[in-house]
Amino acid sequence: MEELRITAGGHLGPIDSARVPRYSGAATFARLPRLDQVDRTDIAVVGVPFDSGVSYRPGARFGANHVREASRLLRPYNPALDVSPFERVQVADAGDMAVNPFNIHEAIETVQANALDLTAGGTRLVTLGGDHTIALPLLRAASERAGSPVALLHFDAHLDTWDTYFGAEYTHGTPFRRAVEEGILDTEAISHVGTRGPLYGVKDLEDDRRFGFGIVTSSDVFRQGVDEVIARLRDRIGDRPLYVSVDIDVLDPAHAPGTGTPEAGGMTSRELLEILRGLRGLNLVGADVVEVAPAYDTAEITGVAASHVAYDLVSLMADNLTSPSKES
Repeated sequence: MEELRITAGGHLGPIDSARVPRYSGAATFARLPRLDQVDRTDIAVVGVPFDSGVSYRPGARFGANHVREASRLLRPYNPALDVSPFERVQVADAGDMAVNPFNIHEAIETVQANALDLTAGGTRLVTLGGDHTIALPLLRAASERAGSPVALLHFDAHLDTWDTYFGAEYTHGTPFRRAVEEGILDTEAISHVGTRGPLYGVKDLEDDRRFGFGIVTSSDVFRQGVDEVIARLRDRIGDRPLYVSVDIDVLDPAHAPGTGTPEAGGMTSRELLEILRGLRGLNLVGADVVEVAPAYDTAEITGVAASHVAYDLVSLMADNLTSPSKES
């Protein structure tokens, strides 16, 4: 406890790396305090070690701790957004949810209940997966807390709006179809970003349009450029409460080899981070970073990318929570 520092904003911040080497001690996200070390928290980073919904390579159950280990080099000031998130608000690592790996229905209920519990006092969540199945209960909780359907930005190589796999309604390829069916998404403001690769048929795209999704493919990002993509997304979202879901396979396998369903032709980590930074000022109420599978990672390439994505999401939330309009 004595190794944690008090930030200029009066919050308990990360371990002082000038006193304790970054590579030592137990890993929390960005070396932040644990939830049990703070009296209150504005943003909690929580892990969900669950991958029973995957359709190809397993291993994302180990993703959250891999991202934590890869986050040791993160520093308190984010120059890209000109914000010191840990000074602005209290951020803490909430550890991992205890989720049943043998029963998907029970696991989904557990994630939803835990998310509602963690956000009961107004705390916002950045969740580290785990596979993409967990996005559905997290969206349920975010919509309940917002008191309305939420806007969604879904960064992914895949649509994740398929109906079933082997008759199963709840998998990592179905969460956003279920979310639309349950009425927890504002279908005027939902978009995929970074999609690419083969589909089962044109009906996949027809169903997706019917649900209300806009699509920005990885080719669109390359050909149109980041600034135009950001403008399109901001125009679609407006001032609605926004949930951001990032499947790390939105990145090209060169930038994120450690994932379960890699697809060639993806975005670069720079493009992803720049698009996220372009969301500054929007009402970000929740986010997740999922599908990191460390068994397939090399030199922490995927873990480092995911940790920076989570860090920028925390920074965006901190900036939003302390903007003049929020403080007035």
